[in-house]
Amino acid sequence: MNRNWKVACTAVALAVSASLQAAVLPEHQTNSAWFTDAQTKLTSKLQTNNQFKAKNVILFVGDGMGISTLTSARIHKGQLAGNPGEEGYLSFESFPHTALVKTYNVDAQTPDSAGTMTAMMSGLKTDVGVIGVDEDIVRGDCSTVAGNEVITALELAEIKGLSTGIVSTARITHATPAATYAKSADRNWEDISDMPEAAVTAGCSDIADQLVNFETYLEARYTSVDVDGIEVAMGGGRRHFLPKDAAFNSPDAVSDVEGDRTDERDLTAEWQTLYENGVYVYDKAGFDAIDTESVERVFGLFNESHMQYEADRGNDISGEPSVAEMTETAINILNNNDNGFFLMVESGRIDHAHHAGNAAGALTDTLAFEEAVMTAVENTDPSETLILVTADHGHVFTIAGYPKRGNPILGKVVNVGSDEPATASDGTPYTTLGYTNGLGFRNLGDETDSDATYALENAAGRVDITNIDTTTPGYHQEALIPLSSETHSGEDIALHAKGPGSQLAQGVIEQNVVFHLINQALGLVNE
Repeated sequence: MNRNWKVACTAVALAVSASLQAAVLPEHQTNSAWFTDAQTKLTSKLQTNNQFKAKNVILFVGDGMGISTLTSARIHKGQLAGNPGEEGYLSFESFPHTALVKTYNVDAQTPDSAGTMTAMMSGLKTDVGVIGVDEDIVRGDCSTVAGNEVITALELAEIKGLSTGIVSTARITHATPAATYAKSADRNWEDISDMPEAAVTAGCSDIADQLVNFETYLEARYTSVDVDGIEVAMGGGRRHFLPKDAAFNSPDAVSDVEGDRTDERDLTAEWQTLYENGVYVYDKAGFDAIDTESVERVFGLFNESHMQYEADRGNDISGEPSVAEMTETAINILNNNDNGFFLMVESGRIDHAHHAGNAAGALTDTLAFEEAVMTAVENTDPSETLILVTADHGHVFTIAGYPKRGNPILGKVVNVGSDEPATASDGTPYTTLGYTNGLGFRNLGDETDSDATYALENAAGRVDITNIDTTTPGYHQEALIPLSSETHSGEDIALHAKGPGSQLAQGVIEQNVVFHLINQALGLVNE
């Protein structure tokens, strides 16, 4: 559709709309903010761009960020700003194109992050718990990896000569980031100490090793390929790169022995030997000192395990950058390549807060993730950058009861027309947000570490919360079914898209279609 035709269509639509309003609709209806806002949004969608090819692609993955999380975070954002909350939007919810995504794995109705991210990275679905391989794999069997490896969007971008980057608030060897670069029969093989002896003997490599030696492994699989390696890798997970020897502890180590590796290899040192012009950083000071105009590549490992929850980030020993700060630095480095770039950014701790049954933590990390998306929008050219925002799966996280408009999303249900909390048939109040399963109720007050719940006994079931402030960071919602950790859900998740090629994000799609959207924009295959 050319520009003149779009303008004509817009004019006709507005003329018809105005005619209908004049003929049928009362003035108080057409002057309503609800009416005019909806009309404006519809009109703006007629201005769809007709570009399909992009120079850059950024894939944002909010791990565990299901539809109920988006809704709750949207309301929470508005309420933090002093508004009722329901009327607002997360920044990326205003992107022009949206699809619903089916998340199941080949062998599972409710998926895990390894299978879902492999689908998004490779264009095909696979089994639960395996990374960078197709469904013919046998989980945990090293011998079934060879011949079943798939190539990923990040690898194809490297082959095409684009710069590549991975950012995560989880361990950089965790399932979601690992699926961009690794091939593994088990997502848990993050370092050699996690692998069975048979797998090591058979020649399978751990995930941390595959990241550091990404260039070598990719060129070995495709002998005619010459790549220059991943330019940016930032996240947590230092323990998987360091020997199990206190002499290799980082200055901000929290364990007596930080490293887990049993092969005596220091992969951080190996990376620095491979890339003499690269910068290895482990704390906020090192991160802040990065000169993005001149640095060739960066390897950042900011925590022994996962990075801190956003609400807990200020308590880190040596400080950590936010996901938005990492995103901006990654973009500024990758932008130095005139050919373009592919970047994956994961907010991994949304998922972990949900597993801990802590809605406040999950929503706080979701809003930090939203800030990262806006940072990307502000630091890229919209005419040449496709931005995709999605999740890998949802959680059994519910918005329930009949709370009135503007009721605190983290609070107890207060019905329309009332000022007192509603009560269930057992005579006690209940919260709007809750979980179907998990460890259940906690009243930890100002505790910002969602994982504190794991030190306590299971408390699933009903609790009298009449005198409890459920809006504190340390409140963990009640759960129905007692489990050692809350679980993923199997419902669809959202995909929001902006930029060249975003028009193709529409309808209900299989999760592996995300790869094909990336490929279509960048021309990675068969261009």
